[in-house]
Order: sequence, then C-alpha cells, then structure tokens
Amino acid sequence: MRHVMIALVSVLLSSAPTFAQAPAARKAPGAQKSPGAGQVFVVETARGTIEIETYPNEAPKTVEHVLGLVKRNFYNGQRILRLVNGQLVQFGDPQTRDMTKEAWWGRGFDAGSGKSIGVAEFSKKRLHKVGSVSMAHAGDAREADSQMFISLAAQPKWDGQYTVFGQVISGMDVVRKLAVTDRIVRITIRPGSGATN
Repeated sequence: MRHVMIALVSVLLSSAPTFAQAPAARKAPGAQKSPGAGQVFVVETARGTIEIETYPNEAPKTVEHVLGLVKRNFYNGQRILRLVNGQLVQFGDPQTRDMTKEAWWGRGFDAGSGKSIGVAEFSKKRLHKVGSVSMAHAGDAREADSQMFISLAAQPKWDGQYTVFGQVISGMDVVRKLAVTDRIVRITIRPGSGATN
C-alpha cells in the first residue's frame, strides 16, 4: 500500500508543471473580442500596438464613421495630441502631422475630418472604464468627428457626456506609455474581425 501511495504522489507531482504552465499557453487576457463586439481596429504607434474592439450595437453611427476614416487612412501619421495623467490619452486631429501647428492641436476648423457624426450615442451598457474608447467633442456630443480618447481609469462622470464606442482589448500597457507628440504610424482594421454596416 505504501508503494502505491508513493507512486500516486510521484505522478501528481510530476504533472504539477503542466497545470502551472497552462495559463501561460493561453492568449493574453483581453485579446479576444467580447460578445456583441464588432470589428477590431489596430493602432500601431511608435511605442507599440493597441487593439480596440468596436460596439456597433450601441453606437452604430459612431462606429461606422470612425471605421470609414480608418479605411481612408485618415489617422495614419497623426500624433498623440493630449494626455491627462491618470485620466486619458487623446488623438485624431490631422493637424498633429504638422509640428508648427501644435498650438492648434485639438481645436479649430481643421481639427477633424470636416464631418461630424451628428448623433450622441450614449449607452448604459458601455461606460467609461479603464481602456474605454470615446469620442471627444467641444461641448456637444453630436458634433464629435474624428478625435477620440482612451480612458486610463474609470471615469463615471463622463458617462452620458461622451459616446463610448470601443474598448482596448490588447495593448493597454502601450496606451500607458504614450506621450504627447508620439506618432501613430497607422490604424487598420484587423482582418477577420467581423463586419459592420
């Protein structure tokens, strides 16, 4: 009986590393899309890559508008225009390609694509939490255009003020490293990430 117990303990101990290694073999947490999410867009920056899933069910016009800009390469070559420590990182102004216009980054007639979304799409399902992606605006959420921001912390005070249309599912460590003037190399739609209208 003692030999059987020793053999059983030996088998259990020899299999322990397999259990310990199982989590490492899985994909990084958050790399998969959430249920109900739409297409994923990939933000390649000078500091690394960020993947953002979209929410076409809750913010259909916003998602359609942003993905349309991505398909036109609108964001390629832009820079991070605003950083509020512990709160947000903002980008989406084409003027940021020109360092001589830095005083105007984020504002003025040329700070977007020239066409606002036209609606505010607030949802109780999509709130401002770490990694949420929302549309920036100058006071009226319906006038949001191309500028967006990523929340660095939960910000419930912004719920009902800014449209949350996406969520970072990979690369939040990159978001936290970003600084004003860091370049966005390109933004693309991840192949096979689903279709939106």
